[in-house]
Amino acid sequence: MFNSFQRLNALIKKEGLQIVRDPSSILIAVVLPVLLLFLYGTGVSLDLDHLRIGLVLEDTAPDARSFAESFVNSRYFDVKIARDRRELIPDLERGKIRGMVVVPSYFSEFRRLPDTVAPIQVIADGSEANTANFVQYYAQAAFSNWIQQEVADSELKGLPPLISAEPRFWYNETLESRYFLLSGSLAIIMTLIGTLLTALVVSREWERGTMEALISTPVGKWEIVGGKTIPYFFLGMISMSICLFVSTVIYRLPFRGSILSLFLCSACFLACALGIGLLVSILSKIQIIASQIALIIGFLPAYILSGFLFEIASMPPWIQILTYFMPARYFVQCLQTIFLVGNVWPLFWKNIAIMLFITGLLFFLISRKLAKRLDE
Repeated sequence: MFNSFQRLNALIKKEGLQIVRDPSSILIAVVLPVLLLFLYGTGVSLDLDHLRIGLVLEDTAPDARSFAESFVNSRYFDVKIARDRRELIPDLERGKIRGMVVVPSYFSEFRRLPDTVAPIQVIADGSEANTANFVQYYAQAAFSNWIQQEVADSELKGLPPLISAEPRFWYNETLESRYFLLSGSLAIIMTLIGTLLTALVVSREWERGTMEALISTPVGKWEIVGGKTIPYFFLGMISMSICLFVSTVIYRLPFRGSILSLFLCSACFLACALGIGLLVSILSKIQIIASQIALIIGFLPAYILSGFLFEIASMPPWIQILTYFMPARYFVQCLQTIFLVGNVWPLFWKNIAIMLFITGLLFFLISRKLAKRLDE
């Protein structure tokens, strides 16, 4: 047992020196996470603010102008006002505006004419479906709110307000998608780091011819596995610390959980990601092939099927079944809960148990595939 510990310690020191001498490991563990956080925190957003639309006021009565103010004063839109829709059609065709809201000439009279329909018309650029739906739904909501406000004002004119409504949103009160994306992006970053770091380890040993020398020594399989994963595990946890600092200090991401819950969930997931990368590096003895496979089976499924960017409930049922086999799905849930909600330990324990089960399965496959003889 003592000799086994000595051999493992020697392998860890050897791999640690290799990390220090190899700039690619530092690049993957330090520079890449900061770059990805910058992209997700600055360049990626699901919020539609200051969307350019046109507003056609064919009716200039007080009711029409009152309704138009709901668009002009909204932070979601930059409004270009015209009296004739033909003035805005060229801008819509060139993509300078994403839609038009037409207030017809009979707008101020529709409440007195019960058979009148379509008091407003919404024309949206269908080339971007999400944006078109946003314009349509906001116009409907703005019209409904305006009707309710007009009715309330007419019924309570001269009376003090009976109710003062102050809406409050839970967990992500500011409704900024950046917070949702940043917390989930840490799972994608850790997946990329864990799989890439270890995917290059054994394959690099085979390319340099040092794996044959290692196999000829008394070092056992689990000592090799430990020597290849433990240094990169600590390097990955250092990377998580850097991500935590950048996201909370620079991007002001709320942190409502605890350091203990964050690093416990991160450690379980990182062990799983390292297992994926190590299994790939064992199966492939060429670094470039190992890195490509790691991206295909590690990064892409985590990006698409984890719920980080695409809602799992909106996926086809058979795709939803596949997501249960993705460790990143459980880590994304933990991260978004830790940052935006707080410590919900029943959720954490459930996800940790699943991640540990997947990790155990991966290292079982590693022990079966890692050959200790050249003829295996």
